Amino acid sequence: MKTPAPRLNPNSELEAGFAKIRTELGVPDSFPAQVEQAATNAARDGVGGFPRAGGELADKTSMPYITIDPPTSIDLDQAVHIESRRDGFTVSYAIADPASFVAPNDPVDVESHSRGLTFYAPDMRTPLYPTSLGEGAASLLPDVERPAFVWTMTLDVDGVLLTTDVERAMVKSIDKLSYRVAQDRIDSGNGDSTLMALREVGELRLAIERQRGGVSLNLPSQEVQMIDGCYELIHDESLIVEDWNAQISLLTGMAAADLMIGAGVGLLRTLPDPDQQTLDKIRLSALSLGIDWPEEMSYSERVRDLRPDQPRHVALLNSAVRALRGAGYLAFDGEVPSNNRHWAIAAEYAHVTAPVRRLADRYANEIAVAICANERPPTWVMDQLSDLPSTMGKARRAEGQLDRAIVDYVEAAILSSKIGQRFGATVTSRRRDGLCSMQINEPAISALVKTKANPGEVIEVELVTANPDQRKIRFREVRG
Repeated sequence: MKTPAPRLNPNSELEAGFAKIRTELGVPDSFPAQVEQAATNAARDGVGGFPRAGGELADKTSMPYITIDPPTSIDLDQAVHIESRRDGFTVSYAIADPASFVAPNDPVDVESHSRGLTFYAPDMRTPLYPTSLGEGAASLLPDVERPAFVWTMTLDVDGVLLTTDVERAMVKSIDKLSYRVAQDRIDSGNGDSTLMALREVGELRLAIERQRGGVSLNLPSQEVQMIDGCYELIHDESLIVEDWNAQISLLTGMAAADLMIGAGVGLLRTLPDPDQQTLDKIRLSALSLGIDWPEEMSYSERVRDLRPDQPRHVALLNSAVRALRGAGYLAFDGEVPSNNRHWAIAAEYAHVTAPVRRLADRYANEIAVAICANERPPTWVMDQLSDLPSTMGKARRAEGQLDRAIVDYVEAAILSSKIGQRFGATVTSRRRDGLCSMQINEPAISALVKTKANPGEVIEVELVTANPDQRKIRFREVRG
């Protein structure tokens, strides 16, 4: 659900700014001709001549999968079917299989390694694979048969994972739902059996997450989106169905990690434990803000209930992010390294659910299906395994730079006609140089200001400068 916000009409000048940012950061606007041609050929004919784990494809086209995604998405990675049983649940999660269309070292493969991820800007996506694959032959679109990795996971009545199996199969989704439509059907009681079971399993898995100490931060994220033909800078507020859906992906990622650790080969997503000094500083921030934090209450328990619509909570949420730094990938073959956990998830975890948009998942799924087939992962997987953490790390850094530059640019563009106007803002943190971070709700702006106010306090600020070309904005505090 999106909060209404100031809009910018799409025009050549604004979109030229997006293009300039992509050029500065080396984010390509298109694919080389040979990559497009190779993808077109693969979409039509498939690819062969190299080993793939798991053997022949099973036929699961009669299983009524559904997809739940943003309404405009057509690069669909996941389709789900959930069966409620007397003794629990069976979750069948179909994950797109781009390896059916990408041969090792072919032009599409080489280009995907140079990108690592799909990059998102308000005016366009820079996809990991050409659209003939990512939005076509490899995408789990409705009413068409597609190759997929099918993860079958059985859960008990409390939502605890009992068994995991992965196989290659042909699948067919029967419906493409937006989050809003899925939420409305569930709330009205008119959802199909999978949607109604999704709520039940999602709530059970959320309870398990709380029990194991998983971290859930309700930090509002700034996004630039095209809505009704205009660009908007908004704070994204998720629907609960997005949390339930995310729990299925988390379940699958943890199941994947269990398989890999048991087999002694894999690619994990990790986050190191924060040091005690960092946690102590966050706890002191809470106390200074007047937010109760009993000694026996853990970090995950405290931050889970913080709300982004309360100024003091916003300040603590911004401080709490410091504990979530240092995420990366860990490849191994043989002895499992000790630093294999993801601290925020409070479990071992692997990325497997977004292979159309994330390079690592193509390899991680291949490893998982090989393990379940009692096979060694193919040579083309093992040859790349040790390089994937650095490849993905580089892509993640580029993604963060692009996101920040886009937001900075649109902030300045939105504010360029508002010089001299005043806004209410919440101070979120204080820096050593005397400047403070602040957050303005309308429009959704994060910026710096010189103030003696403490984190959590609401102040009034006046806009002094807004320069879209430099992607710079400046405010001053208004007192009295």
